[in-house]
Amino acid sequence: MAVAVTAAIVLPGAAMATNGYFWHGYGTKSEGMGGVGIALPQDAVVANAANPAGLGFIGNRVDFGIEVFSPSREAKISGNDITGFPTGFPPPFDTVPPSMGGMNNGKFDGDADNPFWIPNFGINYWVNDNMALGFAVVGTGGMNTNYQGMTLMNGNPMDPTEETGINLEQVKFLPSLAYKFNENHSFGASLQIIGQRFKSWGLGAFTREGGPMMGQVSAYPDNLTDKGYELSWGLGLAVGWTGKITDTITLGAVYNSKVNMSEFDDYKGLFAEKGDFDLPENYGIGIAWQATPKMRLAFDVMQINYSDVKSLNNPIQSGNGGMDMFNPNNYLGTKDGSGFGWNDMTVFKLGADYAINEKWTVRAGWNHSDQPIDKDQTMFNILAPAVVEDHLTLGATYTLPQGSELSFYYMHAFENEVNGSNSIPPAFGGGEADISMSQNALGISYGFTY
Repeated sequence: MAVAVTAAIVLPGAAMATNGYFWHGYGTKSEGMGGVGIALPQDAVVANAANPAGLGFIGNRVDFGIEVFSPSREAKISGNDITGFPTGFPPPFDTVPPSMGGMNNGKFDGDADNPFWIPNFGINYWVNDNMALGFAVVGTGGMNTNYQGMTLMNGNPMDPTEETGINLEQVKFLPSLAYKFNENHSFGASLQIIGQRFKSWGLGAFTREGGPMMGQVSAYPDNLTDKGYELSWGLGLAVGWTGKITDTITLGAVYNSKVNMSEFDDYKGLFAEKGDFDLPENYGIGIAWQATPKMRLAFDVMQINYSDVKSLNNPIQSGNGGMDMFNPNNYLGTKDGSGFGWNDMTVFKLGADYAINEKWTVRAGWNHSDQPIDKDQTMFNILAPAVVEDHLTLGATYTLPQGSELSFYYMHAFENEVNGSNSIPPAFGGGEADISMSQNALGISYGFTY
């Protein structure tokens, strides 16, 4: 019960997407350096969340913070020819050409829900000279869109004001342990307790009642949209190592297992495998270099295997002139049902910090990955336009007189657009769906040793 209450508090602020739907980093200091943290534990949040072995290199410490995340999402539909209304109808239908097509075309803003507040917390405690115990609560990822008048998906051209969207929120509860074998090497592990919640609304075009004229596309059309929030839980494991190779160079490695989540039964007609939405396996290596007494550089490489999760990796089944979507073997909700078509991602993170004096440390970073969506997979990804590739981050820490710290960061993810190519199946009127996204985030945290 306590866990459920905590999740209810944390989850509403966890809707985000930077590296696919994973957050670019954990903890304010790390986030100000492009998300690096595998070999550079700076506080109790990043040490628990990025690589639990890092707990062996920080003292007894508490950190908590809050972030505000503001994404900008947009979709443009063109060349679609689902039957609409002839000219002569009142606005906005009077713009429809006499061919009675084109009702779904236009540019749509998905930012009706914005911004999002994301809390985080971490603690580390040394049991003895060799063992440290930690715990953290962090938002690990998510996705949100809310469009108005997205008739291609809501199946209701009579009401261009109807809202269409999804909201996915994920949070990690991380009890962790690190064992320091000597002054230079630490091994760590975290039990990853994952909570997520999801809802969709206005997706009537994929139900039996509101769907295309060709017929059914979901195995469970009554469990696809407008069911409210549903919770899902899962357990995973993270293991890691951090080692000081020289006086100035530290290396790190971490592995996060795939997390098998409980199914979203209320949405088994949307996600593949009857509502299965697991967390994909991910792993990485990192290096930190004390370049000068005042400056550090760090670099991480992460691999995220979205192909592990069918609901994410399955492509839209649009072959055979779009008719494959109407094959019962390819219905939404089945093993091979259409999904978001996401590819695996390799993420590169580069960061630097510089101690100006005893009070101020400043940071900067860059985060890059190739976005996971192919040009022929943009239709479903109108709901999840996770196409940003480059993030620029800035940050700073001010040390208060008593030794505690205030840290700040800013992140900007530059706008990126994926233009569709053969993206909307002919059975849905054909044409193209273009999707784009940019992001901004601000964060502040307070940390202290004890």
